[in-house]
Order: sequence, then structure tokens, then C-alpha cells
Amino acid sequence: MDAGLLAQHVMNGLMLGMMYSLVAVGFTLFFGVLDVIKFSHGDVLMVGAFAALAAYTALAGQALSPWLMLLAILAAAVVAMGLLGMAIAQAFVLPLRTAPALNTLLITLMLGTALREAVRLFYPQGANPKPFPALLPKASIDMGQFNLRADNAIMFAAGILSIVALQLFLKHTKLGLAIRAVAQDEETARTMGINFTMVVLITFGIGSALAAFAGVMNGLYYNEINFGMGLLLGVIGFSAAIVGGLGSIYGAILGGFLFAALQTIGAVAVPFASAYKDVFAFGVVILIMTIKPTGLIREKISERV
Repeated sequence: MDAGLLAQHVMNGLMLGMMYSLVAVGFTLFFGVLDVIKFSHGDVLMVGAFAALAAYTALAGQALSPWLMLLAILAAAVVAMGLLGMAIAQAFVLPLRTAPALNTLLITLMLGTALREAVRLFYPQGANPKPFPALLPKASIDMGQFNLRADNAIMFAAGILSIVALQLFLKHTKLGLAIRAVAQDEETARTMGINFTMVVLITFGIGSALAAFAGVMNGLYYNEINFGMGLLLGVIGFSAAIVGGLGSIYGAILGGFLFAALQTIGAVAVPFASAYKDVFAFGVVILIMTIKPTGLIREKISERV
């Protein structure tokens, strides 16, 4: 295979891996503080993308530069989904703490369906795919069959910065320390005076804000969003978190890039059946989980978040 074409596949895989990792980190954060799986997470990502598009439509008449417009719609999506994540935790997750885990799974699954159908029914022509504004520079560098696009490089760098910022927040702030304490031992954290409910709400807000960021990134990458986009992204993000080792942020990141690599390998190895790349990726993930049920990075309670 031509080196340029190989580099192009690698770049595409890195972009997908970054989006999957952001979603998987959210699942890991939720599980870390509350031992729950929030299956509406992918649909929160979708709502975030539509919130960004709605903000763009509202600001379209303003004389804003593309950079300011991008920052404005990103801020709108991140803040809105952060608040939505906190509301979901307060209204649907915390009240079910003492209920069987399947209850939380079921209610968040139904909530995701409700969010998806609400966008389809109430967003103007929500059943149809929507073009997403191209707000990043379109300049590119051609090196044979490798095309390095400026927008992809910017999005990938922004994704790395967001993950680094999250890690710095968790390790070097009092609130981050409180989140880690709750993840390690809830009862001891309560005894130390940590506001458990506040920590859970903030954690769900952070995870949902990351999903919104991934949703905007997905829209910028494909220049299109639709009301069903969160279904596959949610499943892939959850699979990435599991295969990486649920409870480990590093595992979630590894799982996200692994899944993207498997999709890329599937598309390259079987080009005549590239539509089945997801089947190949999920098949390999199933095999990995059969061999290593605890995930690639075994959870360490003291390092869950």
C-alpha cells in the first residue's frame, strides 16, 4: 500500500478515535462516581450537536467571524448539555441509587429514545439530515495520496487539549480531588464532608459536556448531523469504555482509539466490503472481551477517575 494512502487512513482513524474516546470517557466518569451506565449518553451527544446548530441559526444574522461563531455555538452546546446531564442525574439517576441496576439502565435507555424522538418531532424537519456549518479553515497540505486538512488537525488538537484539561482538573483541583475521593470510597468521602450529590451532578455535567464537544466535532468532520447519530456513537463509546477497562479514563481513551483502528483496518483489509467495518470492529471487540473480560487496563479502584 502507498505510504501516503496509509497515512491518510491513520489520520482518519485518529479523528474517529478522538470522538469515540470523548464519549467513552463520559461513560467512565458516570461509572466511576455512581457505578451506573447512562445509556442516554449517545443521545445527549446528538442533542448537543443540534443545540450547536440551533445556536448557529440564531446567530446567523450577526456579523461574527467563523472563529467567534464556532466558539459561540460550541459554548452553547457544552453549557446546555452540561446542564442537561446534571438534570438527568438529579431527576432520573440519583433517585434510583437504591434500586436494581437494571432500573437505571432501562430508564436511561428510554430517556435516550425520548430525546431522539423529541428532536425528530419538534426540531424543524428534524427527521431529515441537517447540513452542519463548515466553520474551520479548509486549507490542506497534499503529500501524494495523503491530504492533511487544517480542520482535522485543529479538531484533533482540541480533543487532546480537552482530555489533558480533564486530567489536570481531576488531579490538581479540590473539586477533582472530591470526584476521585467519591469514586474511590463514597462513604469515606461523605465522612470527610464531601457533598456527594454535588459531586455526582458536576461529574454528570462534565461527561455530558464532553459528549456535546464530540457531537460538534462529529458535525464539523462529516458536515452533517441527524437525529439518529447518537445511537451508534453511544454504542461504540460504551464498547470502547468496556474493552479499555470500565473505570479507567486511560482505558476509555485506549478503547476509543482501538475501536477506530479496528474500523480502519476493516475498511482497508476488505475494501470491497468496507460497509461491514463496524461488524469487523465489534467482532474483534467481542473476541477481546472473551479473552480478557476485565478490559485491557484492569480497573484500579484508587485510579478510577
